[in-house]
Amino acid sequence: MTSTPDTRIGDATLGKAADENFPVAPFFLPRAWRDDLMAVYGFARLVDDIGDGDLAPGGADARHLGLEPEQSDDRLAMLDAFEADLHRVFATTGEEPHHPLLRNLRPTVRRRALTPEPFLGLIEANRQDQKIRRYGTYAELAAYCELSANPVGRLVLALTGTASPERVRRSDAVCTALQIVEHLQDVAEDLERDRIYLPAEDMERFRVAESDLAVPSAGAGVRALIAYEAQRASELLNEGPPLVGSVNGRLKLLLAGFVGGGRSALTAISAAGFDVLPGPPKPTKPSLLREVGIVLRRARGER
Repeated sequence: MTSTPDTRIGDATLGKAADENFPVAPFFLPRAWRDDLMAVYGFARLVDDIGDGDLAPGGADARHLGLEPEQSDDRLAMLDAFEADLHRVFATTGEEPHHPLLRNLRPTVRRRALTPEPFLGLIEANRQDQKIRRYGTYAELAAYCELSANPVGRLVLALTGTASPERVRRSDAVCTALQIVEHLQDVAEDLERDRIYLPAEDMERFRVAESDLAVPSAGAGVRALIAYEAQRASELLNEGPPLVGSVNGRLKLLLAGFVGGGRSALTAISAAGFDVLPGPPKPTKPSLLREVGIVLRRARGER
């Protein structure tokens, strides 16, 4: 079958799932779950690409959102247009969504009775990225993660019909941890975008200046800072095994994959001596499988 421009836009975005620290929609899940997870991933990935300026060249995404191709670089205008198109996903009358990835999301939203709030949070996080490029305190960074990461876990629970207050609380902790881990992996890349997700209060504590993040290899202060933030993420990931243990079947494996992915990324960061400046330390597949096994054993109450 010949692919259409709409299909190619979706394929380019969804293809980035292979680069994540954890499996987005692994093969062992029911087909309906995989389709719904990929629809939500497509939304989350595209909104991040808009916020990061990583859209495919040519302006096709802007055209789909009713903007001129040259407005692709106007991130706030793109986010506003994307939010307007998101509202079409939830509308019961009027036009269908314009962007192909949002048209693909609409059946999932209706089938799973999803609400707009998690999606709006992800858009707002990317708006915040255009306005706030430094975080003074860990509390400020955690509030950002509440928008940028926690909605994803809440959507997974909603998609699988397993949301409860306690599961949402544990999921929020895991998702915040995963976001922190990603920030630690991407310190150098984020700095190139003039963004720093290391709290200024912690940088001061470890006597790390911004210039210390702009060198090929980390010094002792930067390594100590990264180790400190990694420990914070590790403690948050401790909410993972109880979350995994509270669900059954294939969802247990999926959530263990998320938690194990974060743990294996932290292992990679540690193995690099907490020197993340040469490039993102990436977990290996054996490490991921080993960490997933550890999470599953802990979920069963084993050591």
